[in-house]
Amino acid sequence: MYQLDITLRRGQNLAARDRGGTSDPYVKFKLGGKEVFRSKTIHKNLNPVWEEKTSILIDNLREPIYIKVFDYDFGLQDDFIGSAFLDLTSLELNRQTDVTLSLKDPHYPDHDLGSILLSVLLAPREEQREATMLMRKSWKRSSKFQTQSLRLSDLHRKSQLWRGIVSVTLIEGRELKAMDANGLSDPYVKFRLGHQKYKSKIVPKTLNPQWREQFDFHLYEERGGIIDITVWDKDAGKKDDFIGRCQVDLSTLSKEQTHKLEMPLEEGEGYLVLLVTLTASAAVTISDLSVNSLEDPKEREEILKRYSPMRMFHNMKDVGFLQVKVIRAEALMAADVTGKSDPFCVVELNNDRLLTHTIYKNLNPEWNKIFTFNIKDIHSVLEVTVYDEDRDRSADFLGKVAIPLLSIQNGEQKAYVLKNKQLTGPTKGVIYLEIDVIFNAVKASIRTLMPKEQKYIEEENRLSKQLLLRNFIRMKRCVMVLINAAYYINSCFDWDSPPRSLAAFLLFLFVVWNFELYMIPLALLLLLAWNYFLIISGKDNRQHDTVVEDMLEDEEEEDDRDDKMFVDIQLLSDRDFRYLETLLRAFCYQDSEKKGFMNKLYAIQEVCVSVQNVLDEVASFGERVKNTFNWTVPFLSWLAIVALCVFTIILYFIPLRYIVLVWGINKFTKKLRSPYAIDNNELLDFLSRVPSDVQVVQYHELKQDPSHSPSKRKKNNPG
Repeated sequence: MYQLDITLRRGQNLAARDRGGTSDPYVKFKLGGKEVFRSKTIHKNLNPVWEEKTSILIDNLREPIYIKVFDYDFGLQDDFIGSAFLDLTSLELNRQTDVTLSLKDPHYPDHDLGSILLSVLLAPREEQREATMLMRKSWKRSSKFQTQSLRLSDLHRKSQLWRGIVSVTLIEGRELKAMDANGLSDPYVKFRLGHQKYKSKIVPKTLNPQWREQFDFHLYEERGGIIDITVWDKDAGKKDDFIGRCQVDLSTLSKEQTHKLEMPLEEGEGYLVLLVTLTASAAVTISDLSVNSLEDPKEREEILKRYSPMRMFHNMKDVGFLQVKVIRAEALMAADVTGKSDPFCVVELNNDRLLTHTIYKNLNPEWNKIFTFNIKDIHSVLEVTVYDEDRDRSADFLGKVAIPLLSIQNGEQKAYVLKNKQLTGPTKGVIYLEIDVIFNAVKASIRTLMPKEQKYIEEENRLSKQLLLRNFIRMKRCVMVLINAAYYINSCFDWDSPPRSLAAFLLFLFVVWNFELYMIPLALLLLLAWNYFLIISGKDNRQHDTVVEDMLEDEEEEDDRDDKMFVDIQLLSDRDFRYLETLLRAFCYQDSEKKGFMNKLYAIQEVCVSVQNVLDEVASFGERVKNTFNWTVPFLSWLAIVALCVFTIILYFIPLRYIVLVWGINKFTKKLRSPYAIDNNELLDFLSRVPSDVQVVQYHELKQDPSHSPSKRKKNNPG
């Protein structure tokens, strides 16, 4: 047994993988096909400096260390930069050695991808730890992986389970550095803990921003970790300005206690005010099918008791319990040149992500794993994605399903048809899952009126002609509903149909003469009830939204060609380029001397992205209101009925002046009673849980093709 001490120094002249001509590199060390170390990510740097140390136990010097460098992108789609091997037999024992490794890509052996510098020390180690040996055996890439012992699966399980939750509330910034010509800044904050990243909202034109946002991180290390915090000034059309940075060392904070921190910014001016709370880990587990907590009567009774109505006000963040059995997949896509795949499965619930082991060279893998999660929001969507493990590149996508928790039928094993990345159409293969959801309805209802949990930083929205067109058509449909309603009312005034106009006139007199404020929520309540009785009587007038579905399919077909509206600027002819520049000068003549042509181009692109996002928000708002009254999600519609009943009763029995008085007192004293409370709008938080028409299509469960039944697949594809 040997101990290899490695210091990862730096990288030199790494290949650029981002569109900005830079990369966000990090390094993986692998032994026996399994990852033993992963460095932090250095952002936007082709000559990164890591200076990180790790120790690896070695029992076979003939097995080299496999080193891979990636460019970080959110999720599993990181770009491969290059790889190298560290030959342990060439190292001298008990001597520090500096090593420079040139990075190579097996598919492009002639490309210069840069190099990384290491310092290594190899020394004999007499002590052998049984657990380490077991872990080393589990790293061996072989078909025996499927029959590994329970003890080995325990070690695998510990490697990806988090030990606690770090809740960070970003309150405000004070006296930040002015970065714009007007003496102000447009600040936002980035957080990073390991590979978990968040980005706050942008507060325009201020040096004392108020954010009041909350972010939750998973804590994987017993001793804590360090949260890297950077503050930036948003600039349109050019690179954002760096304002300052600070770090929070979690190992110095006590658990189960909220800490108020005033962090001065290094390399800048001012400071941030944060609230940081460390809590124990939620009940997140991975086990084999033989270990099923819901089949144990005592454990099931304990879980049911935890989420019983009697405990509705205990631990409001713990809404429910989710158990997912990932059983098997069939007829998957062949991703390797051998006609096979090396599939593994990723199970995600919001920011909670767990993985199965890899089944090598198999299109019909059987994982037989059970995952359990704590539910913080019953309106979350369970995402199960199948990937193909690739030794030298990022994992290949094979298929995905998205399942809203409220649509799950407990204890039923179902075959879900895998969809493409956009969740708009089927791809090859099905996956068999059995899911159970237990939750407290009162907690879930209260949580609905609170802000949604933010996802880790994802890839920024890109400008797409198809997406822009789709959002425009969606918004146009919402606006046309209002215009048609206005035309209908106007037709009553014009007496186009005398009977209808007479009925409308009598109704108008009756309502105005007897109008009371409580009739507004009562009318909405009657509309919900009317739609409900139509549905249960079999007269459901809801139609499958083929328009949005067709738009999504068109967008998928055009995605490769129209990935970005301005991505192929280099392909323009000189004449076209001069013509485009003339047009841009006409639009941007006021600051033509301050900005270059490319800056104007990117500024216009950023404006178009903003328009694209605004159209999406407006259209989604209208669609969510419609889907609330259409009973698309019955739980939310029932919740709306309860809320409208309460409002009707309050408005009927309590004078309006008292209601306004209570509302005003609450608003004026809220900051005094709770200075660090996070502002929210309960109505918008409620609507954010209602799916838009696009999400309805994405969450729609596809029917399995009868021609691809399991028995036929087994006959046609025995491997």
